[in-house]
Amino acid sequence: MDFIKDFYSFIIIVFLCYNILAAQDKNSKPPAAKKILHETKIHGETLIDNYFWLREKTGPEVFNYLKAENAFTEAVMKPTEKLQEKLYKEMLSRIKQTDQNVPYKKNGYYYYTKNVEGKQYPIFCRKKGNLKAKEEITLDMNELARGHAFYSISNYEVSDDANLLAFGVDTTGFRQYLLQVKDLRTGKILNDYAERIVSIDWAADNKTLFYVQEDAVTKRANRLFKHQLGSNNDKLIYEENDELYDINLGRTRSKEFIMLVSASKTTSEVRYLSSKNPEGEFKLFYLRQNDIEYYVDHIGDSFYIRTNDMGKNFRLVTAPVKDPKKENWKEILPHRKDVMLNGIECFSDHFITRERKNGIPAFGITDLKTGSSHYIEFTEPVYSISPSNNEEFNTKCFRLNYQSLITPQSIYDYDITKRQLKLLKREPVLGGYDMKNYKSERLVAKASDGTMIPISIVYKKELKLDGERPLLLYSYGSYGSSSEVTFASSRLSLLDRGIIYAIAHIRGGGEFGKEWYEQGKLMKKKNTFTDFITCAEHLIKEKYTSSEQLIISGGSAGGLLMGAVTNMRPNLFKAVVSYVPFVDVINTMLDETLPLTTQEFLEWGNPKEKEAYDYMKSYSPYDNIEPKNYPTMLIKTSLNDSQVMYWEPAKYVAKLRATKTDSNPLLFKIKLEPGGHGGASGRYDRLKDTAFDYAFMLWQLGIDE
Repeated sequence: MDFIKDFYSFIIIVFLCYNILAAQDKNSKPPAAKKILHETKIHGETLIDNYFWLREKTGPEVFNYLKAENAFTEAVMKPTEKLQEKLYKEMLSRIKQTDQNVPYKKNGYYYYTKNVEGKQYPIFCRKKGNLKAKEEITLDMNELARGHAFYSISNYEVSDDANLLAFGVDTTGFRQYLLQVKDLRTGKILNDYAERIVSIDWAADNKTLFYVQEDAVTKRANRLFKHQLGSNNDKLIYEENDELYDINLGRTRSKEFIMLVSASKTTSEVRYLSSKNPEGEFKLFYLRQNDIEYYVDHIGDSFYIRTNDMGKNFRLVTAPVKDPKKENWKEILPHRKDVMLNGIECFSDHFITRERKNGIPAFGITDLKTGSSHYIEFTEPVYSISPSNNEEFNTKCFRLNYQSLITPQSIYDYDITKRQLKLLKREPVLGGYDMKNYKSERLVAKASDGTMIPISIVYKKELKLDGERPLLLYSYGSYGSSSEVTFASSRLSLLDRGIIYAIAHIRGGGEFGKEWYEQGKLMKKKNTFTDFITCAEHLIKEKYTSSEQLIISGGSAGGLLMGAVTNMRPNLFKAVVSYVPFVDVINTMLDETLPLTTQEFLEWGNPKEKEAYDYMKSYSPYDNIEPKNYPTMLIKTSLNDSQVMYWEPAKYVAKLRATKTDSNPLLFKIKLEPGGHGGASGRYDRLKDTAFDYAFMLWQLGIDE
């Protein structure tokens, strides 16, 4: 009997092993998406899209194909599992897992968030009066996230009397937030809800909430509602009917006004309401004019207006609150061709300008009593600064966030009177990190038209320019958004293995103001791609790296960049890592039912216009895939991405795999569980994703430990 029992056990083991090997063999071959003819006729042409069927999100065939892609990626990356785990533990070891940020003061309370070891999400807390008072938890995201694979909150807004908290919740990653209100006195979530909120603000009466809601299909933020606490009869206050415009809500730091901004990519218009009169009507500040932007803040008897009516880089003017018509505007800071005025921060006795000059950010401070102005000085050649939490209107301190490629995120208070910076906290990096062991610098590459393109770069100091060093080159280059030089402790896992990290500040971004942005959009978009190639070639020429050691990366519109430059110069790069890439430009921009499409006409063009169509088609990554050799690629996305629909990268991978002539790995990893444009929501999950990506890069560079 024992013999028979052992025999059957042996048979079962053999059967299981066979199935495992069969499954591994099945997953060792890349899935081939079937082709179904889909035609679009436009401008006398017929566009063929054989993978249009992948848009059927709920179809089992689509889901099975996506699962097959994940299985293939997992099989190919299986030999790197130990490296992934090593990288994860390595990155985790640098983080102080139980920690809290610097408290900020608002309406008699000190607010802060803290993380606790083992928990994915931050806990929101406050203390009344002083920091020695009893801690009160306002939101514990870990408790709220129970049972959810994804959890994100937005619009953390506390009423003036500090009794009520309004916030938004997203549990899918689609960035459609449900409004919730919590009574901080009782800890109960009230029966006050609204769907698809974008921005919210309390009126001064502590019972009226204004919120902006987005359209359910297009995700365009287009309607403003007024909500009375305890009521289900929300009143529509304003609706933006122009499809090129979104609306957004914000309350001035003075707390006196609620501002409603309608804005397209090129034009804006402001309405305002006294926060003390929620039953009143929003007044139009200045009627919109094509290609004129203006934004309004408040101090005392004056509105402060940042506008580009006299130049692309904006100027600053004031207007009396009692009569703010344009005839009464008074210029206090003129337009400067070489300086971009990105924004202003208004306080009771001073204002702070957020500027960029020579691609470097700056804070300028003007004392309203004396009229004197000065800049906060920083010493590093390349850095990033941004306002931190500055909720108090009457203050002599300005809180800011400073970081660089080698300096961890640092929170400072700047004493405006003494002109002194006081470090409050620097992000701890465990494991003996010493910034003196690394070097950060700025290089410049010359484009074919003579434009000088900056490159920010960081590496271990013992760098030898022998042309053999591996290098990761990142960029974005769209929407006038600057690629900021920020610190990431996880990046040390690359730097410490001898990999150089670089950022290309290409046209289409905002590093040098509006002109820089406009030179990389619409009918000049290709400058973005050629600038990036120029930067890559410069790094090779100056012997920082070689094509065999160069990996490139970008996400979203930066994923468009990855697709375009890979089509243009596939032999220039060893590998490509592309996140949630916008690669199917023509098909997406022809479909006005998709989120964001209509407003994007001002960024990319409208393909229903022949000239724009021809130009967009000439660089659209999906439309320019050819039978030739491509570098190794890792493409990542999320099924619930609301910004770039999952089927864009899915179609791109399917077509590329069926067309390219090389045998280089092409991996597609899609998050099928809830997740969004930014990937996972939990901090440990994000680290694991980064470990995966780094393992892929190291594998391609021949680094196995």
